[in-house]
Amino acid sequence: MSEQEVLLVITNLPDRAAAERIAESLVAEGVAACVNVLAECTSIYRWQGKLEHANEVPLLIKSTRAAYPQLESVLRKLHPYELPEIIALPVSAGLPEYLNWVVQETSPKKAI
Repeated sequence: MSEQEVLLVITNLPDRAAAERIAESLVAEGVAACVNVLAECTSIYRWQGKLEHANEVPLLIKSTRAAYPQLESVLRKLHPYELPEIIALPVSAGLPEYLNWVVQETSPKKAI
């Protein structure tokens, strides 16, 4: 497991405005190289013993293991949910040039 390992981080927001605001913050902070704001979806889950249905906007966040702690901190701070979904999946393969770009964009010197 390398600090330069690329991760795909997934979260969901309650609306598009919140999703875009958080996506911009993650890229501006230099903890994400790219964030895809997807189309609204329906999430069905149990929360505090009750079955819930919610419309949510998913984010696909491209980052690295090294940047993940700060990314999680920024997400926790900005996310409106009491318990936000934050799931990080390792990227096992990909176009080498793209993966290198993700690493370069999330290095500490890239914050804007």
